[in-house]
Amino acid sequence: MSEKHVVVQGATLKCKFSVEPKTDALKVKTQDKHYANDKDGEKKLIATDKEIGQTLEKNTFGKCKMQPNGSGDYLPCKATVTKWSGFYEKVTLSNKGKILLEDSKGTCPIGGPDCITVDKHGQKAEPGKENAKKAKPQVSNQINPLVNTDKRKQSLEDSDSICN
Repeated sequence: MSEKHVVVQGATLKCKFSVEPKTDALKVKTQDKHYANDKDGEKKLIATDKEIGQTLEKNTFGKCKMQPNGSGDYLPCKATVTKWSGFYEKVTLSNKGKILLEDSKGTCPIGGPDCITVDKHGQKAEPGKENAKKAKPQVSNQINPLVNTDKRKQSLEDSDSICN
């Protein structure tokens, strides 16, 4: 799991049978305790394999190639997830669910197994003090030559001191 991202609320999913290819955002409805990549713990709920049924914002990926209407067009998709595969097996959350990963796949009753995939996992990088401390001075100076990185690093270390 070290190289894979956890899927969180707001992740975008796509279906391989979407005509347009449209995406839809995942809504976590089965738990409200476990968050990832969210310093305030209020937005990025972790998605699990218990996100079954209509768990998307719009519940559609546009028109579905698996549903031709007979006149050269396609019927609208009614996205419904019946099961997930490729989730992280080693952790079970309080809802008895397994964590979805960026390469997890969903099954739809019309599209079949693994037709729904994760387009974007939903996490955003939020650099903190530890990132700044571990930054290489040469790289930091090239990115922002106006900042004295040695002085900045020292002030970060001083702010962690117990005596201050």
